[in-house]
Amino acid sequence: MRERRRERRFMCADLVKIQIHTDGEPHTETVANLEDISPSGACLQLEVAVRKGADIDIVCSRCRLKGKVKYCRFVETGYDVGVCFQESESWSRERFEPKHLLDVPV
Repeated sequence: MRERRRERRFMCADLVKIQIHTDGEPHTETVANLEDISPSGACLQLEVAVRKGADIDIVCSRCRLKGKVKYCRFVETGYDVGVCFQESESWSRERFEPKHLLDVPV
């Protein structure tokens, strides 16, 4: 798969609370596994599918990362959900450092 992010991706493993907002419906709240993260986006693994284009909040210990679902694909263990962060709400290690963060040089 071709890399689409401009900046480096950090592999990680951490459980995070997420809120999914779709078309004015009350938001759905669940837990997801944070698989990787960069300043512009993240990949989550969920047990349920999420509609492309849905607004999503990743609720971390000290911050809330807001974004849009860019893709959702079925994998053997559930669904991989790609999230593109809103520019003003982008991630940094100072805002939130996931557990088991792995900085792999490319």
